[in-house]
Amino acid sequence: MAGSKLISSLANDCIEARNRVSVDIIKTPLIRSKLELSEKTQVFYKSENFQITGSFKVRGALSKLSKLPTFSPVITASSGNHGIACSYAAKTTGHKLTVVLPENVSRAKLSKIESYGTKTILNPGDSGLAERKARELASSGNYTYVSPYNDNLIMAGQGTIALEILEQQPEVDNIFVSMGGGGLISGVGSVIKSFSANTKIIGVSAIHSAALAASISAGTVVETEHLETLADGCAGGVDEDSLTLPIATEVIDKIIHCSEVEILESLQILAWKEKVLVEGAAALALAGYLKNKKEYEGKNNVILLCGANFDKDLILEKIS
Repeated sequence: MAGSKLISSLANDCIEARNRVSVDIIKTPLIRSKLELSEKTQVFYKSENFQITGSFKVRGALSKLSKLPTFSPVITASSGNHGIACSYAAKTTGHKLTVVLPENVSRAKLSKIESYGTKTILNPGDSGLAERKARELASSGNYTYVSPYNDNLIMAGQGTIALEILEQQPEVDNIFVSMGGGGLISGVGSVIKSFSANTKIIGVSAIHSAALAASISAGTVVETEHLETLADGCAGGVDEDSLTLPIATEVIDKIIHCSEVEILESLQILAWKEKVLVEGAAALALAGYLKNKKEYEGKNNVILLCGANFDKDLILEKIS
């Protein structure tokens, strides 16, 4: 097993997490691309868009909740994939879950979260204030807070994706992973660097929200400007006490920065050439590959499609 003790320890946690979560998730397919490629070049999609809640986040949520006593109420803040994932996980494990949401959350997302029997609190302001409210309630001692990424058990759950990839395609040269808070790329990267050390982890960052990439470059957590992005599932900052930063720094071999135009083009390619609809955060990973595709000719490349919980009206407008 290669990698530092930190990486090896997380990789072992990923194996343990798989034993806990596999019965309640889908082993998502690794699908060969329909794109015209040069000779000996292969592109595969690890299709977490087909996961049971529509995104990879359920792996981490189940990994975390399955290690908590069921009598312990849990709380989180998310109006997107993490909130849906935790809701499914809590229904599966029997935990009482509260999700704090910004009061302007879309009715569709609110209904989806509440459909699992989750208690919701609508908080004034944006998602940052919702997270602050959730942490405040957790600090009272009445709840256990579940971070969307800054937790070893969350990272371990996400890393189960890489265990599946290595079973489905043992020889992989490059894996392209969208970068958000770092939970996904840290978990996946720890497994790859432990069991397939020659495989490169390519992090793909949206230029409009690049906190993790900037923090890796600086060697410490830094504040960055966050602009609206199609890859909204990757938007946001990095916690000051980030557990993901040192791991991501070690496992990422290269970071590619993509513009909104490049993300949009990839979204359209996935829709019209690959015949699959995904969210912008998933298209971001393909954008990273396409930006430098000559570099990856003659290689086995895996694009991690992280999810498909998109806004229907927005996606139809963008792919038209």
